[in-house]
Amino acid sequence: MGLPALEFSDCCLDSPQFRDTLKSHEAELDKTNKFIKELIKDGKTLISALKNLSSAKRKFADSLNEFKFQCIGDAETDDEMCIARSLQEFATVLRNLEDERIRMIENASEVLITPLEKFRKEQIGAAKEAKKKYDKETEKYCGVLEKHLNLSSKKKEAHLHEADSQVDLVRQHFYEVSLEYVFKVQEVQERKMFEFVEPLLAFLQGLFTFYHHGYELAKDFSDFKTQLTISIQNTRNRFEGTRSEVESLMKKMKENPHEHKTISPYTMEGYLYVQEKRHFGTSWVKHYCTYQRESKRITMVPFDQKSGGKGGEDESVILKSCTRRKTDSIEKRFCFDVEAIDRPGVITMQALSEEDRRLWMEAMDGQEPVYNSNKDIQSEGTAQLDTIGFSIIRKCIHAVETRGINEQGLYRIVGVNSRVQKLLSVLMDPKTASETEVDICAEWEIKTITSALKTYLRMLPGPLMMYQFQRSFIKAAKLENQESRVSEIHALVHRLPEKNRQMLQLLMNHLANVANHHKQNLMTVANLGVVFGPTLLRPQEETVAAIMDIKFQNIVIEILIENHEKIFNTVPDALLTNTQQSLSWKKSNDSKPPSCSERPLTLFHTVQATEKQEQRNSLINSSLESVVSSNANSILNSNSPLQPVVNSSDPELEVVKPFRPSSPSPFRKAKALYACKAEHDSELSFTAGTVFDNVHPSQEPGWLEGTLNGKTGLIPENYVEFL
Repeated sequence: MGLPALEFSDCCLDSPQFRDTLKSHEAELDKTNKFIKELIKDGKTLISALKNLSSAKRKFADSLNEFKFQCIGDAETDDEMCIARSLQEFATVLRNLEDERIRMIENASEVLITPLEKFRKEQIGAAKEAKKKYDKETEKYCGVLEKHLNLSSKKKEAHLHEADSQVDLVRQHFYEVSLEYVFKVQEVQERKMFEFVEPLLAFLQGLFTFYHHGYELAKDFSDFKTQLTISIQNTRNRFEGTRSEVESLMKKMKENPHEHKTISPYTMEGYLYVQEKRHFGTSWVKHYCTYQRESKRITMVPFDQKSGGKGGEDESVILKSCTRRKTDSIEKRFCFDVEAIDRPGVITMQALSEEDRRLWMEAMDGQEPVYNSNKDIQSEGTAQLDTIGFSIIRKCIHAVETRGINEQGLYRIVGVNSRVQKLLSVLMDPKTASETEVDICAEWEIKTITSALKTYLRMLPGPLMMYQFQRSFIKAAKLENQESRVSEIHALVHRLPEKNRQMLQLLMNHLANVANHHKQNLMTVANLGVVFGPTLLRPQEETVAAIMDIKFQNIVIEILIENHEKIFNTVPDALLTNTQQSLSWKKSNDSKPPSCSERPLTLFHTVQATEKQEQRNSLINSSLESVVSSNANSILNSNSPLQPVVNSSDPELEVVKPFRPSSPSPFRKAKALYACKAEHDSELSFTAGTVFDNVHPSQEPGWLEGTLNGKTGLIPENYVEFL
C-alpha cells in the first residue's frame, strides 16, 4: 500500500487522523533522507576506490612498460621481438583504459553525487524547514487559543472583540502554514520519483561507456534504458501537470477554506474543551470530538497537538439533549451542556468560538436547531443533452473537420474567453440552434470553436460520463491486462444513459478522426486524452487524490478513442448474456416464480396510483414480447447496438432501462449470513443477522441492492439469504 494522500481540506480540521497521515509522510521523508545520505557516502567511497584502482593499474602499466627483455646473442628473432614488445602494448592498452576511467570518475561526481546532494539539501531540507515552521506555528496557535479561551467573559466587549480578531489572524496564519507544509511534503514525495532515479541512470550510462567489453550487457540494457528514460520523462511531465493542479487547489483553499471542506461521515467534528472535575477543582481537557446525527453518538478523543498524542482513553456516549450555557452561568465563553443516555450527569463543553458553538448546537438539535450541513451547492449549468446541445456539438465538430482538422495544437490551444462565450451565446440561442443547416461562420477561429465545444461539455450539470460511474471507469483503467480494460470500459459505456452514450459516441468518432491526422495537427491519442480526460470524467469532489487520478482519466479516453468502433457499435458480452437469459426465462413456466439469481430487472417503473396497475401490466407485457424477440434477433444476428422497441403513449410509464423483461415485483427481505464492511460509498456495512428491506437484483454482477436504516446500497449476493 502506498502513502495516503494529504488533503488540503484536512488542514482546517487538523484531526488526529490528519496528524497520523502527516507523520507517515514525514517518516517516509526521513527514510528517504537517510537512504540518500548513505547512498552519497557509498558513492564517494566507490569513487575513491575507483581512483585507487586506477592509480594501481597505472603503476602496473608503468612497470610493464619499463621492463625490457634481454635476449641472448647479438640478434633477435621476429618472435622474440614480438614477445619483447608485448609488455609495452599491454601497458598502452591499460593506460588507454585508465584514461577513460578517469573521465568516468570525474563525470560520476557531477552526475551522481552533486544531484543527490542538491535534492537532499534543497528539497528534503526545505521540507524539514517547513516542518519546523509548522511545529512552531502549531505551538503558537494552540498557546494563543488556550490563552484566548481562558479570557473571562466579564472583560470589556471591545477587549473581547480585539482578542477574537487576534485569534482569527493567528488561526489563519497557522492554516496557511499548514497548507504550505502539506504542499511541500507532497511535492518532495512526487519529485523523488524522477530526481532520485535519474542521477543513477546517468551514472550507469557512464559505466557502460567505460566498459567496452561490456557492450553486450549495455545492448541488453538498451531497451530498458530507453523505457526508463521515457518513464522518467512521463513522470516529470505528469508531475508538472499535477503540481499546477495541486497548487491551484491550494490557492483556492487559501481564498475560500470553508467552500472546500471534505465530505465527512460525521455531522460535526472538531476540537472541544471538556470540563472534568478533579479532587482539587475542575480542569478543561482538549478533545477531538465527532458527532453522528443518525445514531446520536458523540465520540471524544483526548488529544493535544502540542504534545502530539492522546491524553487518555476514547469515550463514546449517546446524546440525550444539548443546552447552550448562558454567559452569566459560567466564567468560560462559548460553552454548552450535553446530557447523555448512557452516562450520568452533565458534560460541559467549550467550543473554539461563537460560530463553532452555533454549529455544534445546530448539529445536536440544541436551542438553535437550524442545521446547515455546509455542503456545496452547485448551480446547474444551462447546457443540456437536448436537441440544442447535440446541434451545438455537431456544428462545432463539422467546422473543425472541414476547416481545421490539420491545425497544429487542435483542442490544446485555448481561444479568447470573451469570444468563446460570445460564440456559445450565439449557438445556444434557440433561434440560432433551430437552424440546423446553418454552419458556424468562417469568422470564428478554430481555437474559439474547439474551446466552445469543451466549455459546453463542462457546462453540463454533470460530466458526460457521469459522477456515479467515475470511480468504476478509473478502476477499469487500473487493470493490468489491456483486454480487460477495454472489456470493462465497453460494459460501463453501455450502462450510461442513452443521450450520454450518443453524445460520447459522436465525440469519440470525431476525436479518432483528429488523431488520424496527428502528423499534421500533432494531436496524438495520448494528447487528446490529456485534453478531454478532466472534462469528460471529472470527479464530483476536487481533492488531491482526485488530481492524482487524472492520469487514469486520460487512459480511459485513450481507450475510448482507440476502440471507439468496437465499444459503440457492438454489444458488451455481459449485456448479450443477460438478454439471452431473459429469452430463456420468458419461455419458462410463468406460474413458477423465478429465483433471485434468475429474476431480471423490470423494464418500466410506475409512478402513479395502483388502480391503473392492470392496464400498465398489460401494456408492459405486450411491449415486452416485441422488445425481447426483436432485440434478441438483432443481438444474435448483427453487431448493431441495442435499441428499445416500445411504442407507448401512456405518460404515466417511465422507462428506466431498455431490454429488461417485466416481472413480478422482486423486492423482498433478506437476512445477512456474515458480517461485511463497506469498501465504497455505494456499499452497505452490516453484521451477521442484519435484516434488509426491499432487496432486489443490482446492475453489478454478484451484488444485490437493498435498504438498511433508510440507506440504499449494494450487498454481496452470497452474503444473504431471502426471508
